[in-house]
Amino acid sequence: MMHNKSVAELSKELESGKISSVELTQQFLDRLKSEDGKYNSFITISEEQALAEAKAADEMRAAGKATAWTGVPFAHKDIFCTNGVRTTCGSKMLENFVPPYDATVTANFKAAGAVCLGKTNMDEFAMGSSNESSFFGAVTNPWGDKRVPGGSSGGSAAAVAARLVPAATGTDTGGSIRQPAALCGITGLKPTYGRVSRYGMIAFASSLDQGGPMTRTAEDAALMMNVMAGFDPKDSTCIDREV
Repeated sequence: MMHNKSVAELSKELESGKISSVELTQQFLDRLKSEDGKYNSFITISEEQALAEAKAADEMRAAGKATAWTGVPFAHKDIFCTNGVRTTCGSKMLENFVPPYDATVTANFKAAGAVCLGKTNMDEFAMGSSNESSFFGAVTNPWGDKRVPGGSSGGSAAAVAARLVPAATGTDTGGSIRQPAALCGITGLKPTYGRVSRYGMIAFASSLDQGGPMTRTAEDAALMMNVMAGFDPKDSTCIDREV
């Protein structure tokens, strides 16, 4: 069961050639479409783009240019701008907003060859701690239908906990990664402010916002941070320090 494996384990499966990224991505997309009706953890599933990214990842791996992330599926919180894929921030106001550019975090994962399955649900404009304020409906905690997943990164937390994706990005202003990670029983980290670029991440409170990983394991969180962290001249608060 590939959906029960961590990012580190999936990376090894791809490296060994036991499965291709296209096959792995299709398995996760099928699971996502069949299971997410219970959780409402996704706002947008970008199936066509995900399969195109998976094909490119397989080619990247065949050419000997793979990273640990090449071909591994994941999801973005719907607060990170994604070129050509709508970015709503959980709000009706941005229901039809399709960014013409990528956030730096988005671009970093693309460069690593990761495969984005879509955008996860969240409290509207990241202002909430239960994921009940999204225009696209509340998210259910996979541990029980009467439990909230926490917020504002509740969709990312629920998707990882329900094994719909092995990992997802989140953002934290006053607990929006840490609290849903705790409520859903996964690993979440709010990095030191300035460690991750905020360029293309829709702002809530610019002096506190920080993107971070949401995963099943500490090892996977470290693998995510290796991609997310780094200096970015497009963000004036970004720290110029070695990753």
